[in-house]
Amino acid sequence: MKSSGNHNCSKACACCWTGRRARRVSCFWAVLTPWHENLKKRQVKSPKIYVRDSGLLHALLELHSFDALSGHPKLGSSFEGFAIEQLLSGLDTRSASFWATHGGAELDLLVTIAGKRYGFECKYGDAPGTTRAMRVAIDDLQLARLWIMYPGHEAYELDETISVVPAKHIPALVRRLVA
Repeated sequence: MKSSGNHNCSKACACCWTGRRARRVSCFWAVLTPWHENLKKRQVKSPKIYVRDSGLLHALLELHSFDALSGHPKLGSSFEGFAIEQLLSGLDTRSASFWATHGGAELDLLVTIAGKRYGFECKYGDAPGTTRAMRVAIDDLQLARLWIMYPGHEAYELDETISVVPAKHIPALVRRLVA
């Protein structure tokens, strides 16, 4: 891997350099740190980097129309970055992180507000449902609630701890959480 100074560097070095760079130009991308605690599971400990401005991401990927985006393999990542940025801009929490295990369980965003843990999954799909990974996250992390953000129009409950929420309802959800 090459850095901007044309020096050979390892993946760990690149992550350190990227982390410093992300703090310097945080208006372009953000770094979510991994959440880990003693759960007797192998957990991911590498940070997750996402582009904060989905329009910038689309320009970098040379996607100039929704049709181009809708067929692109980064569509889900684009939506995830957009939803996370909308959530974080309203929550203003320093406890924001993501969680993942090497076994495949993951949570796109984990925040702690007033001592309670809340989880967010971002799914670009018509009617998202529960997954085994969501159940694992709720149990292992002792989440008070998990929301699935999606680009649809209807909010609905999947059970007593999991709700599906349209992205357009993020501001209302954030206001409810910080109230």
